[in-house]
Amino acid sequence: MKLQIGVIGGSEPDSEHRKMAFEVGILLARSSVTVICGGLTGVMEAVAEGVEKEGGICIGILPGMNPGGGNSHLTAGISTGMGFARNFLVVRASDALIAIDGSNGTLSEASFAIAEGKSVISLDSFTLKRRKKSEGRFIAAGSPAEAVSLAALEAEKRRRSYARMRNGADEGS
Repeated sequence: MKLQIGVIGGSEPDSEHRKMAFEVGILLARSSVTVICGGLTGVMEAVAEGVEKEGGICIGILPGMNPGGGNSHLTAGISTGMGFARNFLVVRASDALIAIDGSNGTLSEASFAIAEGKSVISLDSFTLKRRKKSEGRFIAAGSPAEAVSLAALEAEKRRRSYARMRNGADEGS
């Protein structure tokens, strides 16, 4: 199964952050990962546009009830009717995440991810400290290419840890 990398970020980014998100989308599509996002405007729309341009897959986890309520660049939208609570589903669906810009919604997603043991790659976004060994890492990246590379590495690590847990459970059965 393809890696699933979430992209989180501001709904009203400036042109520089939109450009970063678009480039991240292009690079993720070229890496053949499935991109997960919140499916609406801003960073979410720019990343979806980049993914679409390269023929990749971008799934939007939408806050409303309408599966067609996402931006026009999504491959598919999953309606939840959960409002901001859908942020947790974006995290759960992702092996690792990239944060670009953002505000409180982005902060909540990054916090959920870290608490879930998933790494967040920050591209000009927040800084969070890891306080428990079980928490994920928060890693700063200097460019879209570095963010994508780091996210792929962290997602692979996460997948390997799932495999170890599954194999350990199978051996104990």
